[in-house]
Amino acid sequence: MIQKIKQYKFLFEELVKRDFKKKYKRTVLGVMWSILAPLLNVLVLMVVFVNFFGRTQDHFIIYIFSGTLVMSFFTEATQGCMRALMANASIFTKINVPKALFLMSKTLQAFINFLLTFIIFFVFCIFNDIDFGFHMLTLIYPVLTLLFFSFGVGMILSALFVFFRDVEYLYGIFLTILNYVSAIFYPTSILGKYEMIFHANPVYVYIDYIRTVVIDGVIPSFPLHSLCFIYAVVFLLVGCLIYKKCNHEFLYYV
Repeated sequence: MIQKIKQYKFLFEELVKRDFKKKYKRTVLGVMWSILAPLLNVLVLMVVFVNFFGRTQDHFIIYIFSGTLVMSFFTEATQGCMRALMANASIFTKINVPKALFLMSKTLQAFINFLLTFIIFFVFCIFNDIDFGFHMLTLIYPVLTLLFFSFGVGMILSALFVFFRDVEYLYGIFLTILNYVSAIFYPTSILGKYEMIFHANPVYVYIDYIRTVVIDGVIPSFPLHSLCFIYAVVFLLVGCLIYKKCNHEFLYYV
C-alpha cells in the first residue's frame, strides 16, 4: 500500500486538491466552513442541554466539543469514502490505478478539516482553564487510531455501496442513531452500573479517550488503549480483505 502511494503520489495529491476545491466551490468562507460547522453544532447543543447536564458535568462545552469533533470527522470521512468509488468510476474504469487512493484522498481531506478544528478545540481548552501537561501528548494515539478506524469503515461502506445503493440511506439513519448513543451531549453516568456498555460503541471509545485526557487530566487506562487499537485494526483488516476479494468485481457494478 505504501509503495502504491509513492508510485501514484502525484495522482493522490491532485485528488486531495480536487476534493477540497470541489467541496468549497462557490462558497464565501471556503475552508472556514470546516471549522464553523462543528462550532455552530457545539453552540446549539450547549444552549439546548446546558440546563440539563451543564450543572453536573465539569467543562461542559469541552465535553460537547470533544464529542462533536470526533463524530464530525467520522461522519465526513466515512460518507466521503462510501461515495468515492462511484464518484470516480470514470477514472479507474479507464486507467489501472489503485482504487483505495480515492478513499484515501477523502479520508485525508476529512482529517485535515479535523486537525484545523482541533486547533480551535485547544483554544477553547485554554479559555476553560484546562490543564496542559505531558498527558496531552497522548492525544496523538486516539487521533491516529481514529484515522485508521474511519478509513477501515469507509472501505467497507464503499464496497457495499457499489453493490447495494440502499446503503447510503441506511447509513444516514445509522449515523443519526450513532450520534445519540455516543454520549456527545449527556454523561454516561445516567446508565449507572451499565455505563461500560458505551464502550461497545467504537466512536464513543475515541471520544472517551480524548475526554479522559483533556477534562480529567490523566492518561487513560490500558483497556481503553487496547480498545482504540483493536477497533482500528479489526475494521481496517476487514476493509482490506473486502477490497482484495472484490477489487475486480467493482468494474462490473459501477
